[in-house]
Amino acid sequence: MVSSLLWLPKLRTFAVAPVAIQRTLAAATSHRHRRRRRRYSSTASASDPAASRTISTLNSIRHEEYGRLLPCPSENVLPRNIVHLVVKEEGPILDFITKALDLPPLYVADLIHFGAVHYALVCPKPPLTATSEEIKLYKDFTKPSVLRKRASIKGKTIREAQNTFRVTQSDQLVEAGMYVRVHVRPKRFPRCYEVDWKSRIIAVTDSYVVLNKPAGTSVGGTTDNIEETCVTFTTRALELTTPLRTTHQIDNCTEGCVVLARTKDYCSVFHRKIREKQVKKLYLALASAYVPCGVMTHYMRPFRKSPKVISEDFIKGWNLCQLEVLECKRVPWPNALVEEKYGIEDINWPNKEFAYECKVNLLSGRTHQIRAQLAGCGAPIVGDSMYMPAAMAELACPGLNPFGKYAKQFENEADRERAAEEWAAQHGKEPRVAITLQACQISWDEGDHFYEAGPPWWAQ
Repeated sequence: MVSSLLWLPKLRTFAVAPVAIQRTLAAATSHRHRRRRRRYSSTASASDPAASRTISTLNSIRHEEYGRLLPCPSENVLPRNIVHLVVKEEGPILDFITKALDLPPLYVADLIHFGAVHYALVCPKPPLTATSEEIKLYKDFTKPSVLRKRASIKGKTIREAQNTFRVTQSDQLVEAGMYVRVHVRPKRFPRCYEVDWKSRIIAVTDSYVVLNKPAGTSVGGTTDNIEETCVTFTTRALELTTPLRTTHQIDNCTEGCVVLARTKDYCSVFHRKIREKQVKKLYLALASAYVPCGVMTHYMRPFRKSPKVISEDFIKGWNLCQLEVLECKRVPWPNALVEEKYGIEDINWPNKEFAYECKVNLLSGRTHQIRAQLAGCGAPIVGDSMYMPAAMAELACPGLNPFGKYAKQFENEADRERAAEEWAAQHGKEPRVAITLQACQISWDEGDHFYEAGPPWWAQ
């Protein structure tokens, strides 16, 4: 007996979807067009017109068919999708997912290897949009009388038991009442297989490795993919027996210096150096307009998701962002062949005669800080498909940005949050491969450890 399907937030499509997933997609798709928020889905019948339309759509999408996650597709042509399940009967996790989603066992084993399967001992509380049947299922498995019989959650609070963890073994047992989240189509990083990783290694010591990270790769992985990472491929390139460890991050679309620890102890040491601001990072950014030298100050909305909204004026509770532009020189805009090679998207910036290469000293390290701040001053980074559209919108209609030069006054916090959401909607999507941003230099211990990445990709 396999589990019932729980909620499916942001579910999209699956190229080799079995009938079970295709039916689920039909239900989820119709809901998604009505409202973009988490909700339950119900299973459609095989004769459901919505299901037929979904299957037709799936068949019309171009993709490279393969039965496993490897070889890696040349492009991420299909969106990611997530399925949420509740276990009704004890058994191995691989068998459970294989039966519940009608997927090939080898494909499920690959998903587990990629880190795309997560579990919690107790099901999380369902959303308000859940059906009565699904709410009953949740209540049945979370009754105090039922939970008391489960030795696996003894001594844990319900909140603790609802924490999610990554599944690491295909033969890991799951028991009735457990929650399982499957990222059926994880985010992929094809560039990992195109890179000569040995040539990207800047330095190797007993404690750490310095890597010139390629754009279009992840340093330490994503929620659904810990296989296609800089850590994994650099470990293999050096033929190390102990996996390297991530000490800090730079965006997937950014290239440049990253430090990977060889031991757990040095990982902690480097984290402490970052906290104590002993690590200095310099960046090269190819801006689409001139940027004056000096310190640039903004305040970033404390919101986990991207794009990041920043304000030129102080707002209580928003995070201070500071960077220093050390120099700014005019250079040619990357030619079409270079843009195509690195997946630079044409955002139709109005003036592409020249670009401006800026050397930036990052004074505070916020997510997307350089990208957001340069865009905020009207000089978005070339190829940044997330922040350039908003800068273009403000350029075309000055004052559109409620947190820019012509900042609006808000009567209450709710109005400010509404304006922030509306401004975030003016931004685009995360770049597919690369942007013109490089972590060109990293040093610590007052320069005793000093490394450079070399010329950026757009200057080669």
